[in-house]
Amino acid sequence: MGLKKNVLYSSFLTTSNYLFQFITYPYVARTLGVTGIGVCNFAQSLIQYFMLFSTLGVMTLGTREIAKCNGDKGRQNIVFSSLFELTAITTFIVVLIYLCLIETVPKLSEYRSLLYIGVFQLIFNTLTIEWLFRGLEDFKYITIRTFWTKVFYVVAIFIFIQDQQDYFLYFVITVSVYIVNGVINLSYSYKWISFSWQPFRSILHFIKPMLVLGIYAILTNMYLSFNIMYLGFVSNDEQVGYYTTATKIQNIILALYTSFTLVMMPRVSSMLAKKNMDGIKGAIAKSLNLLYAFAFPIIVLSIVFASQIVYIIAGAGYEQTVPVLQISMPLILIVGIEQILIIQLLMPLGEDKAVFINALVGAIVAIVLNILLVKELQSIGSIIVWFSAEVSVLISANIFVRKKIGNIISVKKLVIYIIAYLPLLLLCYMIKTFPISEYFSLIISLVVTVLYCHFCLLYVVRNDIYKSLIIQLKSKLSIR
Repeated sequence: MGLKKNVLYSSFLTTSNYLFQFITYPYVARTLGVTGIGVCNFAQSLIQYFMLFSTLGVMTLGTREIAKCNGDKGRQNIVFSSLFELTAITTFIVVLIYLCLIETVPKLSEYRSLLYIGVFQLIFNTLTIEWLFRGLEDFKYITIRTFWTKVFYVVAIFIFIQDQQDYFLYFVITVSVYIVNGVINLSYSYKWISFSWQPFRSILHFIKPMLVLGIYAILTNMYLSFNIMYLGFVSNDEQVGYYTTATKIQNIILALYTSFTLVMMPRVSSMLAKKNMDGIKGAIAKSLNLLYAFAFPIIVLSIVFASQIVYIIAGAGYEQTVPVLQISMPLILIVGIEQILIIQLLMPLGEDKAVFINALVGAIVAIVLNILLVKELQSIGSIIVWFSAEVSVLISANIFVRKKIGNIISVKKLVIYIIAYLPLLLLCYMIKTFPISEYFSLIISLVVTVLYCHFCLLYVVRNDIYKSLIIQLKSKLSIR
């Protein structure tokens, strides 16, 4: 399938996910309250951390290795069967450890009912085998399946979640999505592969890269899911609710760009197999131009109108989320660049050691700062930890990329973008001070931002992606 179609499907998927979350999260946040949200998110963060141990780096490794098969059915079957066996073994071990910890750690025992439901999430997450379809670039199927499971999720939320005591049902519905996806994916996988038990030597080949990439994912989550867990241990459910609400909003926005990153990874892997370095550099340039055009206006608007955004999405009672959100928003740009360097370059290049070191740097920064800041600063401390860790990973990843293929990130270009968007920041702050409704000022700022970005992208920073889109649009309109 062509890159444009893959990007289209992936963009539709992430846009629909964004819309579904935008529909459900405001309702859930208001219905369950900050405490209910905090309880569920603490339990989810713990389960998701164990999910990382159960699947290790199979999402990245599987996507990469299936893409390298280039349609060779025999090789596909061997790769899939080997990786599936390996993840089945690791999941079994992790589930046993997980159950033991629930009964032995007092803090976890408080959440026993939710965490036992989480066993199903652990198992069916492994059975989902999403990496197979990403490696095959079957984004059409991924999009259709995810869309309808999300529809099921949204309908269930509005039917069953009615008051603050329904946090348990909310958790069950969340876990059921994993079950549905696992069943559907396993059924559909027979179209592409035929499973067969592989000898240990076939599995052995994948253990090292899977461990390296798995440890990378685990270390990465030292400043993501682990942040939530640590905050929950040293603080309370309310602080977890403030932090997770801010990161939820930020992640919803970032997901719009991440869709493009995930589409590009198998494409870059395929280019590498063909030694097409010019194609790779062109793909990276497109990724950066898209990120810059996407990130800067969103960061500006989100910082200036953070209080309005929080109220629209979460409602009253989440005021302490506002400063957390403001600090987190520049991460859209930082994490976006980081994804380009690591997911689009280092991982397809097979630089697993570099990927591991990047994650280790971030994890060390996160652990140290969690200990120093979080108990005192609570949710504010957690977001500072995340921000600092991501910056350290970005610096580390850029060093490795420069050594491998040269300079990819132009500091000069970034500075130009920052200077170009400073007037927009001032404009939005000025509009906010007008003696009008806060929400009316937000609408005016949106219009001003669109007009400003159009001028800026065309005539100031001269963004190639945007210029190309405008040319195509004009061409189509002239034909009509």
